[in-house]
Amino acid sequence: MGKLFVEENQAVSGFLPVDLQTGANDGDYVSLKGYRKATILFFKNAGTAGDDPTITLQQATDVAGTGEKALDFTFLHVKQDTVLTAVGQYTRVTQAASNTYTDDTSAEDAAIWIIEFDAEDLDVNNDFDCLRANVGDVGSNPQLGCLLYFMTEPNYPQALLESAIVN
Repeated sequence: MGKLFVEENQAVSGFLPVDLQTGANDGDYVSLKGYRKATILFFKNAGTAGDDPTITLQQATDVAGTGEKALDFTFLHVKQDTVLTAVGQYTRVTQAASNTYTDDTSAEDAAIWIIEFDAEDLDVNNDFDCLRANVGDVGSNPQLGCLLYFMTEPNYPQALLESAIVN
């Protein structure tokens, strides 16, 4: 039998399922000190046209958010449709370097958005090794969503992996 998921990956809550119109959509910071990769997974239900979510990424030098600044990315992977179970493969979406992403028809659909980073994608020369994602208030109509981080390729694999929520 191979290794268990929890022996190679650390799952961390960015924010719990929430009505995205409340504005309580600030993800916690996670640290890449013990990991080589981080994957951000945003998962949402369909909402009302015009209430399109925008995801914004930041980096910092610690999980308290010290020195926070933009964390740009140029692509993400998306599954998005009114019936999400009908979407078998991800679509790679590319954009000019930016720390935000939105799709102006995404409110009407259920969606999974995945953004991946290597630890060296952060400003490591200036000691940035933490990141977080936020999803802005979507407007005046209900839309359920949540955010997870998956920390992978641990620097020191072990049965119980290092925490990603402390420095």
